[in-house]
This record gives sequence, structure tokens and C-alpha cells, in this order.
Amino acid sequence: MNARAAAVLVVLLLVLGGGALLYQRQEAERRPADLGELGQPVIKNLKVADIAAIRITAPGSTLTLQRKDAGWVIAEREGFPADAGKVRQFVLDAIELKIGQTLPIGEKARPRLNLDSASGTQVIFNAVDGKVLATLLVGKKYFKREPDSPDKAPGDGRYVMLPSDTKTAFVISNPLAQASTRTADWIDRASFQVEKVKSLELRFADGSGWRIERAADNADWKLAGARPGEKLEISKANAASYSLSLLELADVAPKDAADTGLDHPTVVKAATLDGLAYEIKVGKLQGDNYYVSFRPSGELRKDAGGDKDRAERIKKIEARQPREKLLSEHVLLIPKSKLEDTLKKRADLLEKKAAAKK
Repeated sequence: MNARAAAVLVVLLLVLGGGALLYQRQEAERRPADLGELGQPVIKNLKVADIAAIRITAPGSTLTLQRKDAGWVIAEREGFPADAGKVRQFVLDAIELKIGQTLPIGEKARPRLNLDSASGTQVIFNAVDGKVLATLLVGKKYFKREPDSPDKAPGDGRYVMLPSDTKTAFVISNPLAQASTRTADWIDRASFQVEKVKSLELRFADGSGWRIERAADNADWKLAGARPGEKLEISKANAASYSLSLLELADVAPKDAADTGLDHPTVVKAATLDGLAYEIKVGKLQGDNYYVSFRPSGELRKDAGGDKDRAERIKKIEARQPREKLLSEHVLLIPKSKLEDTLKKRADLLEKKAAAKK
């Protein structure tokens, strides 16, 4: 064998050896490193009753859930209630996480799986005295087959790591979508509800607007100050009032939120057949949501007589009132889609004149 052939052979061996090493490394990431760990809990000895706080930290943001006498609250929103069902499910999911696969992982490989402090999400469970009960680092979503849009796909699982062993990553079958620092993912979305509206008035910041009213629940709406030839489209009036009974929260703004537009708002005033009244201020759009504040007033009429349905309705309204008081103390974010029927221009509430025949 001449020197040139020998050199070519050496190069080929190096290429093949490098390819084999890469293949082995990829296979090590796919295959369990320790079959004895499969199916074992990721977090050991964590109990629901012991958890008094959950702190979730992602790059640039933190969310803290705290257990109070009245339930779970969000510290970053001045104690606004979290959805108790979501918190409980998240805790149960964390406790029930099982090892589906183990991966040896080096320091340089951790960023690729978002399992480092710069890109990962850290979840800390604390006891009443502040003691850390458990810590979990949550990384990238795991896919059995890579989807077209990984960011939008829910994932088949998640890469996670325990801080006690930074050389081993685990694959779990739960994608842990709730491991989020977005308050919108945690709040109780129940909003205030304006039902059985008797009169509804809207005033835009420029002074324009409209007012509609009716005498009873089954009576037709009338447009205040209707001009000759103008006729209110009843279906649009119904939609404008009924939409206020279907409101839901998208999020709650922080106390220091700036540029909300609530200093020059669109104002909605609604009085109900139940004797209640609401002043709703609608500010700027933030993405797909409006900044909103509101103030309830009035006295609930309790003259149910022998009407069982009316008595039940009174009970439901009374049960909602503490929630409404709480909401009135915050700046809310309400989806644009829930308010668009109410925020129509005056001309859009009128019946359209039939096009003149040619």
C-alpha cells in the first residue's frame, strides 16, 4: 500500500469513527441510561398538604402562587385569586411525574434542551415556613416526531432535570403546559356580569355615543333621541346588552400598568331591572384585550314574592357580589371579542335603509 492510499484510509477511518461517535451520542439521548429508574417518581416525597407556595421562574419573569385561608392567590397581582382547579392539577401532575427516559447530559448540551438557568423554567415548591420541598427545572417540549410548528404544538412530553443531578435529564410523558409565569394562565377567569339590562348608555372619549332603554325584560328597545327616519335594529340592541352578561377575564393588569387609556376611556353605563348599576370604563387595546375598570352601584331588588325562579336569581346575584367587589379593585383585561357588540358606533345600531331601486 502506497503512502497516498494509506492517508486516504486514515481519513476515512476518522470520518467513520466520528460518525459512529455522533450516532452513539444521539442514541444515548434516545435510550434510557438506567432501566432501573424507568417509571420511578421524578420528585420524591412531595405531598399536597405540605405545599404552601409555588414559585415559577422563567427568563425575565416570575410568578408566585400562595395558599391562603380563602384559597390560592397570585402574589404578583396583589393577591388576586388563582384558579384553584388549575393549581391543584398542577401540583398533582408534579407529584405523579414518572421517569420515561433518562439522558446523560453535559453542561454544554443543557442549553439545547432549555435545561439551564438562562433558558429553562424553574419550579420551586415551598412549605409554610419557606422551606424548599422540591425544585424542578423544566426544559423543552419533547416530541416523538418533530411537528411542523414546535412552538404551537402541545408536545408529547417534556425534558426536565433535578438540581441535585445536573448530569442527568429526564423525559416525562406530561408536557407540563401549566408551568408558566403568565398570570393569564393561572387566574380565575370569572368576570362581572351585567344581566337583564334596563338601560344602556355608551359615550366615546370624543363625546359621541348613544343610549337605549326598555320598560321590561320582554319589551322592545328604544333609541333615545332617535331622529326622523332612524330605526333601531333590535337584534343589535339585544347583542349590545346581552354581551355584558357573557364577559370573561383574559388577565389582570399589574397595579403599576401604564398607558392603559383609562384616563380617557369609553364609558358604558348600564342599569338593570334588578336595581343594580354599573359604570364600565374601557381603555386601550393590549393585543386582543381591552383594559377595563368598573364600578358597581345600586341596590338589589329582593321582592321575590312567591316566585321561586326570582328567589333563585337573587341568591345567584348575591353570591356573585363579593367577586364583583374584588374585580372592581383591579384593572382587568377583557377580550375584544366580548365587548365589540357593546362598543358599536351609533350608526351601526340602526337598520340599514334598503338600496334604492334602479
